[in-house]
Amino acid sequence: MKTILCIGEALIDFIPAQKGCALKDNAVFERACGGAPANVAAAAALLGAPAKMITQLGNDAFGDYITEVLKGAGVDTSCILRTDKANTALAFVALKEDGNRDFMFYRNPSADMLLESSQIKDEWFSDCGILHFCSVDLIDAPVKDAHRRAIALAKANGANISFDPNIRLPLWDDEQECKKTVQEFIDFADILKISDEELEFITGETDIEKAVPGLFARGVKMIMFTRGKQGASIITPDFTVFADSVSVTVQDTTGAGDSIIGAFLFCLTEKGVTDLSAVSKEDMEAMLRFANFYSSYSVTKKGAITSYAGYDEIIKFIKKQIN
Repeated sequence: MKTILCIGEALIDFIPAQKGCALKDNAVFERACGGAPANVAAAAALLGAPAKMITQLGNDAFGDYITEVLKGAGVDTSCILRTDKANTALAFVALKEDGNRDFMFYRNPSADMLLESSQIKDEWFSDCGILHFCSVDLIDAPVKDAHRRAIALAKANGANISFDPNIRLPLWDDEQECKKTVQEFIDFADILKISDEELEFITGETDIEKAVPGLFARGVKMIMFTRGKQGASIITPDFTVFADSVSVTVQDTTGAGDSIIGAFLFCLTEKGVTDLSAVSKEDMEAMLRFANFYSSYSVTKKGAITSYAGYDEIIKFIKKQIN
């Protein structure tokens, strides 16, 4: 299998022990390794794909912890750099009664933001099949140019580019700058993951069918559209496939969106897909259903990476759901 490379933030999520409670009213928090690209790398690795994480952490205890967790999930951490110039990023995640989240970030700056393009090495991309990234680390910082170089190197090696905008407006000084930056990087994407909550902000449309032609015109080859409890779809220029919602008891939605794209990228990698347009409708539907089951399983447990299943575990869950 080719390698799935993920670039961007890896951080510590502090999750309150009490649901449905404001951050100021929580006295107890549990740490968890997080950051959307790191979550995707972990999901893919736990399922059995070769996955590497490109990021920069502080020379601190939290950086040590993140590295250990990713290694434990099977992620290749040889592309994780360390620095004394800033600390590892922190995020406090408040869980509402419905399992959804509010965020408060501490990264002013954080170590990942200081990752420079000159630190991105050509040899990291020699076996790269997919490069995945999000928008949190596309802010006005050195790491933005690091992403540009990584994308260029991945494309030069024939890799597909996967982009999940994963909008987090509290991290941006200017909402319009966020939108402008996301638009810029969509032009690099072969695979675009977008949620129903992000659709209008990113495309200006409230109907995915109206948004699709404009995205394909910009070079996107495949769109994963997620709708939470309403399931998900994959849209290509030739067909659309759906995966219905899976009935589970939701405990925590942290990392659910990362798990579905991570599982989907695993499927593409496992099947050796290089030409996205060559995937049949039947195969695409099977891959999406697998990824949707994977995401549904993740919300039944706390945290992101800690809620992700290995391959045997998810197969048992799927069989139980089907029977």
